[in-house]
Amino acid sequence: MSSTSSDVITEPTAGTTAPPRALPNGLAAFLVFLSSGAVLVLETVSLRLVGPYVGVTLQVTSSVIGMALAAIAYGAWMGGWLADRRDPRTMIAPALVLAGIATAVTLPIVRYAGEVLRGGAASAVLLLTAVTVLLPAALLAGITPLVVKLQLADLRRTGQVVGKLSSIGTLGGITATLGTGFILVAALPSSVIVLALAAVLGATGLALGFWLRRRSGGGPSAPGRAKAALALLGLSAAGLTAAAPNPCDVETAYHCARVEVDPQWPAGRTLYLNSAEHSYVDLGEPTHLKYAYTQWIGLVADLARPARQPVDALHLGGGGFTVPHYLAATRPGTDNLVFELDGGLVDLDKRELGLRTGPQLRARVGDARVLLGGEPTDSRDLIVGDAFGHLVVPWHLATREMAADVRRVLRPDGVYVQNVIDYPPDRFIRAELATVSAVFEHVALIAPPGAVAGRQGANFLIIASDVPLPLAGIPAGLKLLPEPAELLDEARTAEWVGDAQVLTDDYAPVDQLLATA
Repeated sequence: MSSTSSDVITEPTAGTTAPPRALPNGLAAFLVFLSSGAVLVLETVSLRLVGPYVGVTLQVTSSVIGMALAAIAYGAWMGGWLADRRDPRTMIAPALVLAGIATAVTLPIVRYAGEVLRGGAASAVLLLTAVTVLLPAALLAGITPLVVKLQLADLRRTGQVVGKLSSIGTLGGITATLGTGFILVAALPSSVIVLALAAVLGATGLALGFWLRRRSGGGPSAPGRAKAALALLGLSAAGLTAAAPNPCDVETAYHCARVEVDPQWPAGRTLYLNSAEHSYVDLGEPTHLKYAYTQWIGLVADLARPARQPVDALHLGGGGFTVPHYLAATRPGTDNLVFELDGGLVDLDKRELGLRTGPQLRARVGDARVLLGGEPTDSRDLIVGDAFGHLVVPWHLATREMAADVRRVLRPDGVYVQNVIDYPPDRFIRAELATVSAVFEHVALIAPPGAVAGRQGANFLIIASDVPLPLAGIPAGLKLLPEPAELLDEARTAEWVGDAQVLTDDYAPVDQLLATA
């Protein structure tokens, strides 16, 4: 009786070559789980590695995801192609070792390349994310088809084998994504995560190679020179990592952070987040506001209520806690409540920037949008919006729904000020002004003249309230400041905004609006 294509592949006939022996099912599952999970660890941590140089924007996130998917696609194709041409047993262990070395080399490559590619240009983002994730992820993605090839000893079970290993690989990716995002990043610096992953991959590859050689009775092994070359590459990667410039003094769950002493003022401290100058704190004089936008906030706060009168203030974003300290010093008895997403940053502020929390200066860790929803209605005199992801206001803090919740928490005569950074052609600041104007009755703007004219990027300060704004003293106060700035009253602000779109929870393309034309 003739056989069909569904017959079992059993013992080879005389004169044929025996197919490679399958791996034990548990080992095959482990290798697929590990390699797939490692790709997702790399993808998640890559955002932390490139953030100090190109920011953490939607474009950067999309680039990392795209490069990881490209690596998976090309790596899986190449692994499958090789699996049909060579014994997979000779390639799995070297692939793991090479992936470990490529992972370790990622750190110095990113740190050296990042200094050259620093900035938000699309070409820099794509190139830096490519050198971060492509090679190690491609090597890891090639392991699954090699393992699958070894396990396909029975044509009747092809679908079952492929489906099972595919699901195990997916579970590895899910586990790695959640474990890295919720646990590893919060507990360990990115460099430690990357080097530990490299060590796990390398050790697994070496152990697998040793086991396969023993199982095959001293079968194929890499020549001594190749082993020495791999060892040299590993040592070189470790040395380059140690010598590479590190942009972080402290790595929190959200930021690469460092604090530098002001060389011109010993009590001055500058806080850098992801290599961007973020806050300035004078440890000896809390009323010293160095940055122009903080001076504008201080000016508005000074005019919003009679001098020295305490206010109930809510701050969306803490940074260096400069403005809360200013209000506490100029208005004794003020209740400052600060919403700060990054608990590690609060700890850094306590260690390096003189932050002392207490009944009248409280820091609540969490997302400002979520925490704001729990605040009582009509409970605050002043709300300061100063939350940023790198140089970008997070989109969910820039919508009409967010502004409406700010208005709910403000007292009827309360004032909302929001710091925004934008660049010509100023599409985001105009849209944000239109958004705030859709909620509040009175809206004005403070900005440098060059920024209003569209000649330069800058900070902009939105001022909003449901009662007429305290604008009378602002022009005179601005003239006393070292950097030129002008006030656009309500009429000029509305004219400057024009027909800009209102941002909503359903449609808020903040990153795209910030992209320069």
